[in-house]
Amino acid sequence: MASILMNDGNRIPVIGFGTYAPEYDPISDSEPATEVAIDVGFRHIDGAHMYQNEKEVGRAIQKKIADGTVKREDLFYTGKLWSTFHKPELVEPNVRQSLETLQLDYMDLFLIHWPFSLKAGGDFIPMDENGKYLLDTSTDLCAIWEAMEKCKDAGLLKSIGVSNFNRRQLEMILNKPSLKYKPVLNQVECHPYLNQSKLLEYCKSKDILLAGYSVLGSQRHKNWSDQSAPVLLEDPVLAENGKKYGKTPAHVAIRYQIQRGVVPVAKSYNPARIRENFKVFDFELTPEDMKTIDGINRNLRYVNLPIFASHPEYPFNEEY
Repeated sequence: MASILMNDGNRIPVIGFGTYAPEYDPISDSEPATEVAIDVGFRHIDGAHMYQNEKEVGRAIQKKIADGTVKREDLFYTGKLWSTFHKPELVEPNVRQSLETLQLDYMDLFLIHWPFSLKAGGDFIPMDENGKYLLDTSTDLCAIWEAMEKCKDAGLLKSIGVSNFNRRQLEMILNKPSLKYKPVLNQVECHPYLNQSKLLEYCKSKDILLAGYSVLGSQRHKNWSDQSAPVLLEDPVLAENGKKYGKTPAHVAIRYQIQRGVVPVAKSYNPARIRENFKVFDFELTPEDMKTIDGINRNLRYVNLPIFASHPEYPFNEEY
């Protein structure tokens, strides 16, 4: 599996398998899906505490190690710090909890999942008795980052980064006094309708990788996604490019990201689609193809989480 060098000297595979289980996919399905992904050739497994399936994903990883398909060092696991664990003293316990659930000794990459904080507690999205979301507006991203640096120093995490951060929030970390480790990566929604060209250019200028989720669009999650938005994979430009290479629009959308230097995270629990999503290494888009796909950008965000828009660190109130 080809990989990309990160700014801390570690390497990340060029494509990832997403394990998020929305309400229409039973959490139990994430175990066989992860097994299929590893069998197919995925070596980057993208997970998170918030996905509530670390036990299932961890079991799949252990099975594939036990049967000799992979060794632990062949795999790259990404985890994420959920927003109810943003108090610095909660970071390491959350990391250790995830490692125990996953049956892993370390995570290859750990990200701050979102820059906004929720009240610490047992619920993933805490609410009061009136159904109001409990935001914690005292977010200190730099203090969270220092706690993650300590986890890296303790050997629990190989690399650390962020997710869903805008430029201002990245600069808060980069300009932090006594910064020990730069973020290696920022994982954001990224696809041809939201190509993140300005954020990508900025991240490249700081030697920070961009990883993309929802690389094939995202409309099935009714709580997060705009159901009236156009369907990415029905775009004629992607279809025409697919026809040109004997590929699907999904192949073109994934290949587009790889050639831009973005690490695409492709999520599916359908075994046939998992296999299909990996078949992106036997063709190459031309510079003209890339430019044409750049041209269908609409700055369309499928995942915008308006329920958290009042938080001062909600990331989408700024251009990028």
